[in-house]
Amino acid sequence: MTEAKPCILLVEDEQHIAQGLIFNLQQEGYHVIHTVTAEEATARLQQHRFSLAILDRMLPGKMDGLELCRHIRETNSQLPILMLTAMNRDQDRINGLEDGADDYIAKPFILDELLLRIAGMLRRSGWYRPVIEEQDQYSFGPYTVNLRTGEVSGAPQSIQLTELEIKMLRVFFSHEGETLSRAFLLQSVWEIDPDTETRTLDNFIVRLRKYFEPNPSQPHHFTTVRGQGYCFHRHPA
Repeated sequence: MTEAKPCILLVEDEQHIAQGLIFNLQQEGYHVIHTVTAEEATARLQQHRFSLAILDRMLPGKMDGLELCRHIRETNSQLPILMLTAMNRDQDRINGLEDGADDYIAKPFILDELLLRIAGMLRRSGWYRPVIEEQDQYSFGPYTVNLRTGEVSGAPQSIQLTELEIKMLRVFFSHEGETLSRAFLLQSVWEIDPDTETRTLDNFIVRLRKYFEPNPSQPHHFTTVRGQGYCFHRHPA
């Protein structure tokens, strides 16, 4: 039985960039559905099951890429989202990641790096295999995390984790009480070179603290070990 090609939603209004991406993604064996506006993308999301979404930030129409990212997260917590945009300030990256993006790449980009990031996101998300497994749960503090569905109970507000957030939590839970270096986390979660200059890891830590720390500025579960990395405490002192 032939395995279905991963289907990628590409939302990009610059035609020369879109055409180049479509060609190269198809060369990699992916099926690509391209839209120019976020409004058109929301319609396609209802018609197809996508394996990954690539979103430009600045789009024509009433909805920009950030709003589209939030819309996807409200309806589909598991779909991997890659923001591909010329908006490259630190705050732009933070906003994109806080609103649900799993990765953020600035234009102009290196094609080989982009294709590797996409392949890694698809590999981690497990879209190639049906998930018929018992639910995996992990409890700490007042929280219970379902590591299969991404649902969290015990929080004052509703939390629905993304695939990469689940991946990061699995790493922390497996190394409870250990100090994990940036290099280790970048390799374990994103599978990228530990020497890569990126704020993605730090922004994900900020997100976890917002979810699970009563006072994110004074964390007890996800702490920083200065000069060494991060540490998860299931039962903080």
